[in-house]
Order: sequence, then structure tokens, then C-alpha cells
Amino acid sequence: MTQSTSRIVKAALAVTAAVGTLGASSMLGFLPGNQAQAQPQELNVYSARHYNTDNEFYDRFTKATGIKVNLLESSGDVLLSRQALGVNPPADVIILVDASRLARAAETGIFRSISSPDLSAKVPAHLRDPENRWFGLTRRFRVPVVNPDMVDPGAITSYADLANPALDGKLCLRNSKSPYNQSLVAYQLERMGEVKTSAWVQSMVDDLAQPFFSSDGDQIRAVGRGDCGVAVVNTYYLGQRQGGDKGPEDKALADKVVIAWPDRVHVNISGAGVTASSPNPEAAQQFIEFLADESADYAKANREYPVRGAGSDPVLQAWGSFNEDNVSAATLGRNNASAVRLMEANGWSQ
Repeated sequence: MTQSTSRIVKAALAVTAAVGTLGASSMLGFLPGNQAQAQPQELNVYSARHYNTDNEFYDRFTKATGIKVNLLESSGDVLLSRQALGVNPPADVIILVDASRLARAAETGIFRSISSPDLSAKVPAHLRDPENRWFGLTRRFRVPVVNPDMVDPGAITSYADLANPALDGKLCLRNSKSPYNQSLVAYQLERMGEVKTSAWVQSMVDDLAQPFFSSDGDQIRAVGRGDCGVAVVNTYYLGQRQGGDKGPEDKALADKVVIAWPDRVHVNISGAGVTASSPNPEAAQQFIEFLADESADYAKANREYPVRGAGSDPVLQAWGSFNEDNVSAATLGRNNASAVRLMEANGWSQ
């Protein structure tokens, strides 16, 4: 071997060793209890999801990576205010429910854009921000639910049918403060335009059986009792009750209720983003990727739908198939302010 060839071989061996070391360090970051210096040891996660079952997934992440998750739970508005004001501890990840809150966080600069082929592959385009600042983790369908003794489920084939005069005195609605109702109206604005959506809201308000409700759970009870013939709720509220998660009395009432799937079903989300001020953005991105990987189980814990498919929850599977509309969650956020103004102008109040 010549002296020149020897130098080349030694250089190649050095590069191979360096690459091998980097690869090993990267892999070690996913081993349970790893203390590798390349990985930060804590993440601050602000969450508007108030489900004890979520903690199981954070524990799984810690076991897989060695990174501790410090969780702060509060309402979406409070969490965004804390982050916007720079209150300590600084958040690495913010998890929010409803597209309008995710969009607002992005518009105010709270989230950073991240490049993640993993998230792009796992989260459908209409369930993530076009600039990759936030990503959906679960789907929340807002649908009409019916007491079939009072209203024929087959009579409701679209959201427009909720304005049918035949429902006069049978319709119940949650108040306009609900971001889920705001996103439903934002969806209708995209599909029907302002004039038709205004008439739709006014007709529903005219058909109300009683004053606006403050929660979806109360609406389901009212429909089960026959106080209302139809209401509009997020699917997971019904799933929790039909699955027995809220006790036998709620289950008995929920079992009297059926979903009237519209021809195109409006979808909302819960989702997450990495904050612009995160001191650990790589680990924060890894955390969101982990939740996307676990989407089916993460959703099942709360009777939500994962970002793809129906998962393995028997309650959701019993509801059968439906046609999900692909109006983007980002569009719901952009239309939110117009939706709120339209609701106020047409009597859908708090």
C-alpha cells in the first residue's frame, strides 16, 4: 500500500467512525431512560386538552426518549395569553382544540414553521397548516344527533336541513361562545357563502325549542329525554356517553340518540405546534411526531377519531362510514371572525 493510499484509507475510516457515532447518538435518543447529552431532558407542554388519559401518551414519550414532559393545562385563550406575554416557564409545545385557536396562534407568531416529512406523511394536508406551523392530531366531527322518536334521521341529509321549518320547536343549539359552533358556521361560509349562511343561522334560531345550551353533554341528555328532537354536537361527546365513560344514566340517554350523518361532514381538530420561543425545538418536533404516530390510540382514549381512519374504538366503528369534507382547518380559522359577526347579527347568541 502506498503512503498516499494509506492516507485515503485512514481518512475514510475516520469519516465512517464519525458517521457511526452520530448514528448511534441519534438512535440512543429513542432508548428508554437515555441520558444522551444531545437530547434535552425536559419539555414544557401547554395543553387545552383536559383528559387524564393523555398523560399515558406523555409517559410513553418519556420512556421512549428519556425526555420529561412538564404539563400545564388550561383553556386555549389562557394558554395563548401566557405564551404571548412570555410568562415562564416558556412553552416548547402548545396543544389546542379547534382550528380557529390554532390559526390565531399561528397568525400572532406563537408557532414556528417546521420541516417534518414524518408529519407531512401522517397528517392529511387539510388537517395541517399550509406553512407547517401546526398539525392536527385528532379529528372532531360536528354532527346532528337525533331522537328518532321525534325526528326521522333520514330527514337530515345536510347541515342545511337543520333550517327546515319542520324542526320548529324541536331544534336545540349550544351557544355561540362555543368555538366548535363558530367553526361550523365558518365551514358553512366556505360552502354556502355569506347570504345563504346568514339565512341558515336565522332559520335555526327561529326553530329553537329552548334557549341556547352551554355544553354538548347537556344537549345529548336533552335529546335523549325528548326535550329536543335534534341538536348539533361533537362526535366524541356522544361516544363517551354511549361507551359508558360518563356513567350509566348518561349512557341510557345517549343510547336513545343516533347520528344523522350529513352528505358532507364538517371536521374540526385538536392539534399542536412548536413555539417560536422554544429552547428545545428539535425535541418539541419529536414530541409532536410521536403523538402523530400514536394518533389512533391518542384519539381512542377520548373517543375521538385519529387523523386517518376510524381506529379500533368499537363505539366509533359501530357508527359506520361517512363522507368527510376536505375544507381545510386553516380555512375555518380564516373565516372565524366573519362567522362570529354573522352569528351575532342573526341571533345566535351567548
